[in-house]
Parts: sequence; C-alpha cells; structure tokens
Amino acid sequence: MISDLLSRLLAPAPEPLPQADARLALAALLVRVARSDGDYAAVEIARIDALLADRYGLLPGQAKTLRAQAEALEAQAPDTVRFTRAIKESVDHDDRLDVVEALWDIALADGERDEDENALMRLVAPMLGINDRDSNLARRRVEANL
Repeated sequence: MISDLLSRLLAPAPEPLPQADARLALAALLVRVARSDGDYAAVEIARIDALLADRYGLLPGQAKTLRAQAEALEAQAPDTVRFTRAIKESVDHDDRLDVVEALWDIALADGERDEDENALMRLVAPMLGINDRDSNLARRRVEANL
C-alpha cells in the first residue's frame, strides 16, 4: 500500500489522489514536521491524532491507525522537496492551505518554535503553493488558539 502510494506520488505527472491516499500523504507531512526537530514528542503525537480525528471525522482509534500508517509512509518517503511537490500536484489548494495551518499547529504543539521546524515550514509552505503571507497568517491563527 505504501509503496504503491509513493510510486503514484512520485510519478512524472501525478494524478489527483483518492481521498484516503491524500489524507495519508498529508498526515505523513504532519509527522515529518513533528519529527524535524529530532524530538517526536508525545504532545505532538497526541496533537496529530486530534487533528486527524477532527479534520476527517475519525474516532480516536482510527486517527491513531492513520497516524501509524503516516509514520511508516513518512519514514519511506523521499526528501521533503520531492514529497511536498508531489503532494502539491495531488491535493487541492484549499486543502493545502488547511494543511499549512495544521503543520504550524504541530510545529508549535510543544510550546517552542524550534529552528529546525521553522526552517522546514519555510521550505514546505511555498512548495505546497502557499505564499509566506498566508503561511504567517496560518501560524498566527494557531498561536492565537494556544
């Protein structure tokens, strides 16, 4: 399943993903941001589960299962540049904007703005087709709700 999704994501001209695959790819990106500072903290894991449950209407166990699948996908996914560009080609713009906000939520979940997470967000947002202004607005919305 994961290798099939990766091959579709990395195809020369990726087609839009079915909803379940797009959901998994976006969850893997959440995991990548959470892992980027070298401390995949319990608070980040819990926040990923909560975001997935809320975003996709999942029960807690279903969100945990999706996160576990996303962790496996993230571990096998190529470099962030290719992975993120592939997601951009496969996921609608509005969904990607929501994902940037969710990514900031994960990056800030532990109460710290880690430089590695900041650097990854500066890389990922534009690759998802989200400009710096919109990414900063998303970050501010998250910070206002902390």
